[in-house]
Amino acid sequence: MTKDEAKYQADVRELGCIICYLQGHPGTPCAIHHLIAGGRRIGEKSVLGLCDPGHHQNPQKGSGKIARHPTKAQFEKAYGTEGDLLRITQSIVERLNETV
Repeated sequence: MTKDEAKYQADVRELGCIICYLQGHPGTPCAIHHLIAGGRRIGEKSVLGLCDPGHHQNPQKGSGKIARHPTKAQFEKAYGTEGDLLRITQSIVERLNETV
């Protein structure tokens, strides 16, 4: 991973879970979730921050959260596609870096 990719992932971690962020809870601790195409990671900047347990995997009963693993179809129906969430994440990170 390059320094630029590592900085980007640090920025995504600082932003927190993208789903929680969009629901008005910025800064929720998150795991890095890599987007995959053709069975391989797309790249180190094609990542989402997703809370764990919760939106990444293993949501607590009664939390109302839908996890990406193993329920991708339900996750995307509720929150949008991973591609949509990636574009939103990239836009927010870019905007936050402009204000620094």
